[in-house]
Amino acid sequence: MNEVKYRHELKFILSPAYAEVLKYRLGLIMDVDENSINTDNTYFIRSLYFDDCKDTAYYEKIDGTEKRKKYRIRIYNFDDSFIRLERKDKNRDLTHKEQTKISRKTYQKIIEGKLDEINYKKDKLLEEFVFEIKTKGLIPTVIVDYKRLAYTYPVEDTRVTFDENIKSGRFNYDLFAKDFMTYDVLKRNETVLEVKFNDSIPKHIADVIMTIPTVRQAISKFALCREKKEI
Repeated sequence: MNEVKYRHELKFILSPAYAEVLKYRLGLIMDVDENSINTDNTYFIRSLYFDDCKDTAYYEKIDGTEKRKKYRIRIYNFDDSFIRLERKDKNRDLTHKEQTKISRKTYQKIIEGKLDEINYKKDKLLEEFVFEIKTKGLIPTVIVDYKRLAYTYPVEDTRVTFDENIKSGRFNYDLFAKDFMTYDVLKRNETVLEVKFNDSIPKHIADVIMTIPTVRQAISKFALCREKKEI
């Protein structure tokens, strides 16, 4: 049995001015994510999150349950050739992510509830997801959109991301829809900063991040969008 490897994940909210300063400083010592395709080194992410009728994933996050998980299907830049099913596990302050690539056809069958037509026997995560849809009644719950700038550093598999223009929409769960109304989730064009690493963050990167006055927060884009959705 493979050992589950958890990572540290620190999150902060930055003002636009501080975000720009930090982007510049980190850009001098880290590499831009190789998957960035836009001229400003960003890319677009859309995630469709699933929850049950009791909103278990949402309330476990709000209550700070030590061990919890949630499922999502994610796309990048509306590209239907690369669709990922992900399960994110949380254990106190540590996270672990399982992921698998699925086809547009499989995604469509999940949304349409045609689960018995999905060939998942060779895909453990997809099989588990289908099982939980059937047994726990998981359904599409909320879409989360944002623009991401990501920096990477090989030591400790360090990754720093800036997520901006975080938006969601009501009553639409189509990952590929481009014409439905969305709304802003954060105020004043704030940025969500995420810092991820294995055991310890490299000192020179930590030193740069500490030059910005901010406080670590238990931020969840999923929860923020769920809260806005109910207003």
